[in-house]
Amino acid sequence: MPEFAARARALLDAHRHKTMATLRKDGSPRISGTELDFRQGEVWLGSMAGAVKALDLRRDPRVAVHSASPDPGPDGAWAGDAKFSGLAVEITDKEALAEFALPGKGSHLFRIDVAEVVLTSVDPAGELLEIEIWQEGRGLRKAVRQ
Repeated sequence: MPEFAARARALLDAHRHKTMATLRKDGSPRISGTELDFRQGEVWLGSMAGAVKALDLRRDPRVAVHSASPDPGPDGAWAGDAKFSGLAVEITDKEALAEFALPGKGSHLFRIDVAEVVLTSVDPAGELLEIEIWQEGRGLRKAVRQ
């Protein structure tokens, strides 16, 4: 499991910006760009004061995040991508907020309780799509598709 987590983090860290999905008041999805911070074995998300994504998470903490997905190289090799989902827990503790030094007054800080992580890649021969899925309470499994 540590190797899987390290690969997921490497894919998420490969690009500064990620895509995050939250739920609007009417239940429809909202896509936002975001940045993550990995500290203390946790995933953290900061947001400007009053940002709609933060307001979405306050109302409904379900969240999904997807790494950037680079195009395959000329040889067809693809680094793959990572995504995860879980629940965002807003952190209001002043000491924790100070530790993250978020810009602007009233910024939001969330810790993501990750419930699922998915790594998608292509096998070394470039013929099969490999999907590795970790789910809380179910562990790690792998699916292969042509």
